[in-house]
Amino acid sequence: MRPFQIQVLTAAFLALSSVSGQSTAGVPTQLVQNGRSTYKIVIPDHATPVEEHAASELQSYLEQISGARLPIVRDTLSPAGHLIMIGRTKLTAGIFAGGTLDTLESDGYAISSGAGKLAICGGTGKGTLYGVYSLLEDYLGCRKYSSKVTVVPKSKSVTIPPVRLCRNPYFRHREVYYLEAYDRGYSDWHKLLSMADQQEQWGMWVHTFDRLVPSSEYFSTHPEYFSFFGGRRIPNGQLCLSNPDVYPLLTKHLREMIQKQPAAHTWSVSQNDNANECQCPACRALDEKFGGSSGAVLDFVNRVAGEFPDKTISTLAYWYTRGAPANVRPASNVNIMFCSIECNRSMPIATDSTSASFRRDLERWGALTDNILVWDYVVQFRNLVSPFPNLRVLKPNIQYFASHNVRKMFQQGCGANVGEFGELRTYMIAKLLWNPSVNIERVMDDFLSGYYGRAGKFIKSYITIMHNALAKSGKQLSIYGYPFDAIDGYLSPQLIKAYSGLFNQAEKAVKGEPEILERVKNARLPLEFAILDISLHSPTPELSYFDRGSARWSVRESMRSRLDEFVRQAKKAGIERLEEGGTSPDEYQRSIEQMLQIPDSSDLAFGKPVKLLTKESEKYPAGGGSALTDGLRGPNDYHCNWLGFEGENLAAVIDLQAAKTIQSVDSRFLQSIEGWIWLPLNVEYSISLDGTVFTPVATLQDTVPETTPGSFARDFVSRFQPVQARYVKVSAHSRLTCPDWHFGAGQKSWIFVDEVIVE
Repeated sequence: MRPFQIQVLTAAFLALSSVSGQSTAGVPTQLVQNGRSTYKIVIPDHATPVEEHAASELQSYLEQISGARLPIVRDTLSPAGHLIMIGRTKLTAGIFAGGTLDTLESDGYAISSGAGKLAICGGTGKGTLYGVYSLLEDYLGCRKYSSKVTVVPKSKSVTIPPVRLCRNPYFRHREVYYLEAYDRGYSDWHKLLSMADQQEQWGMWVHTFDRLVPSSEYFSTHPEYFSFFGGRRIPNGQLCLSNPDVYPLLTKHLREMIQKQPAAHTWSVSQNDNANECQCPACRALDEKFGGSSGAVLDFVNRVAGEFPDKTISTLAYWYTRGAPANVRPASNVNIMFCSIECNRSMPIATDSTSASFRRDLERWGALTDNILVWDYVVQFRNLVSPFPNLRVLKPNIQYFASHNVRKMFQQGCGANVGEFGELRTYMIAKLLWNPSVNIERVMDDFLSGYYGRAGKFIKSYITIMHNALAKSGKQLSIYGYPFDAIDGYLSPQLIKAYSGLFNQAEKAVKGEPEILERVKNARLPLEFAILDISLHSPTPELSYFDRGSARWSVRESMRSRLDEFVRQAKKAGIERLEEGGTSPDEYQRSIEQMLQIPDSSDLAFGKPVKLLTKESEKYPAGGGSALTDGLRGPNDYHCNWLGFEGENLAAVIDLQAAKTIQSVDSRFLQSIEGWIWLPLNVEYSISLDGTVFTPVATLQDTVPETTPGSFARDFVSRFQPVQARYVKVSAHSRLTCPDWHFGAGQKSWIFVDEVIVE
């Protein structure tokens, strides 16, 4: 392991000189005095768009600060006097010591000031613009806390202290997948690749096998192009890389795509987002030859890269290809996109025992290439608006990647969605990607006080207490978790009460500042979501949607009001979905309202014993058979009040405990194909007086297309002539396995049931 070293050069290595060659060290530069300036902003005669934009931004901000508008001139006029040189003007080289500008990487920049001169010069990328923004932030107190919140201090005089620095970022690719970074002005200020930049530079971005050789186009005539999995060829798997016809077909399609978008320099040739790799003998032989699945893919991608030497071909080290290969190494124009999806987020990767295999794989890849882009997950991926106390691992994890030959970072947030502390996370991560050694506690404090004003100290306490509680619990933090998972840790009932108190104080502190108050209310939304999620499970009387009387449940109106307020504020905050797969605030509310529909007193099955003839899954037991008669429906989320059966049919018998006249049976099932859950193919109801001999009374077929996306419930309701029965049998027939078109093809599918009503 080579020692971590951030490439930051400071005053010690820059010898500042004036145009005449005299030393000017230690002389401040007064750009504006009493609202007036004698300075001109000088740009090259043939300035690049970046240099022109940098000059315009400096002019604009200086005017906002002081009221003085400095003219922008080109160096063809041989300007004299007090000058601010932006980019590589004719005078710039004389300001910096010999060779200084040659050390600049594409996004690096150098700044020097003194004796009536200020020079900001960058590399061939956006370095000059980054230098201007650094000057504004580091020396003039400007801040861009979000795409909508910029702070510009006011002063009639503007003085720059002696500055001599040259800075290059450690990470060449710095991308933060949060909403703030979609804004080019914000991403430029924070030296990030914007989404617009990414779309220009990348022709295709991950999971591209099916785009390059579409199964919808070729499977019917050439199934041999696709994965042999589970004893047959399947369309929704991977490509059969050993098939000799796949390579020329893929490269043909890739060449056509590149011709349509020639400016894009990086193209992904990578596995689809599933684990259904080809298991045919020829592909297995390739795996053996190259030390695993990653080697077979890499050998294929290397050959593709040879066809396009002027492009970078990117591929994934993800899921079944995460391990480094043997007997093959990436070609010079092949990028490895290495994913941290499995890692625990409660402890730094470098020291977490559960991340040992991840460290091994990254270090082995790092020994093969320095062209690694780490795809790191920094968001609660399952629930985007949910408390996720991982802020303390951001810096050590980024430093760990930096110390293991990683020069490119993609930080997976919640994309174009509004998520928990999205502004804070983007701000902190941006600083770390430029300088992994930055004092991140100071960065966070600066943000909290600047963005939340007088409420910042209360939000800081909320963050601190939550992170301390996670550390004390010793529990892992998963990107696919739920708030209820932390009920005995950082989201215990006692802590939730404390957190609510802190936010009450935060709101009170800024009640006279409407804009900041809205930011505080938005910051509170994850806590409110956690309260709502936890209350689905009713761990305490206070954290429950229900009050239970002598026999039946009743809805607590205070919780219904809380749900209403959460949805109202979430929509006001611009939240469009609450989880990766979708679910708008309105859809979430409708889902919860379904759960709050309590069966009335005509339900003969309420509270009656249930015998399960097929065993429920230990993963989703929901209290066993009693879940079918407890009067509680589930929301459109299989984690709460749903009884799950994996690769099994459902057969259950309800004992009404006495012969009753019945004329209707209703059972409720869930479909969520993203979770490998389908409605049953059919549901059969039978009745009996003795519990031994059952007579069918109804069979209901599923009429919902199996490809219907989203998460939703359906009632299978039967009505028949009144009949005497003591026992009611419910039989639901599962698909048992995921269909071939599904990414889980051939693997066990699920059925979920939550309630049976007998009338």
